[in-house]
Amino acid sequence: MGVQLTINGEVHELPAGLTLAALCEHLGLTDGPVAIERNRQVVPRSEHSSVRVETGDVLEIVHFVGGG
Repeated sequence: MGVQLTINGEVHELPAGLTLAALCEHLGLTDGPVAIERNRQVVPRSEHSSVRVETGDVLEIVHFVGGG
């Protein structure tokens, strides 16, 4: 069974048990660092591998991409 959550204003149905780090991989956000706010609380990058997404979570994800 999956989880339903909101990412950057859009509702998504995703596999259960994903950590924030696994979610970023699932979304293809692996080319640079990301900042994640979960339910209006910034999650430190050091916790992305341990915090699991849950049904009803509201996430804001900012992906930083270098360029020149």
